[in-house]
Amino acid sequence: MLDDEHWMREALELAKRAEQAGEVPVGSLIVSNNKLVGTGWNQPIAQHDPSAHAEIQAIRNACQQQKNYRLTNATLYATLEPCAMCAGAIVHARIDRVVFAAHDPRTGAAESVFQLLDNPALNHRCEIVSGVCAEESTAMLKAFFRARR
Repeated sequence: MLDDEHWMREALELAKRAEQAGEVPVGSLIVSNNKLVGTGWNQPIAQHDPSAHAEIQAIRNACQQQKNYRLTNATLYATLEPCAMCAGAIVHARIDRVVFAAHDPRTGAAESVFQLLDNPALNHRCEIVSGVCAEESTAMLKAFFRARR
């Protein structure tokens, strides 16, 4: 059994790396067989790449480490609800489970705005767990945006 809070706290540490670089503080990691196989944090500004979200970075990292474009039997942890782009990548990677901290009422594609991860029209559906360490993630995001105003 996975310890969701433990892994989410690790993802929050990755979010701090994004924040230190001036990026929106979002972190993500992928666990398979209770082993960390991929990490990522937001880097669209540094990478000059709008697709360099934390989840995409973690998926790319995990796929390279696993030498497979499919990440079956894996759980993705993200400090913010995945957007539609990230949800699409999660589905294509066949990730079984997604655990996220804070809901994203503007672009969330797991529960808030769209429900892509468990959409019956798609050929793959993920188990979704939300709200793990949500207060910490929300506080970090609010502080980041407050400081930028």
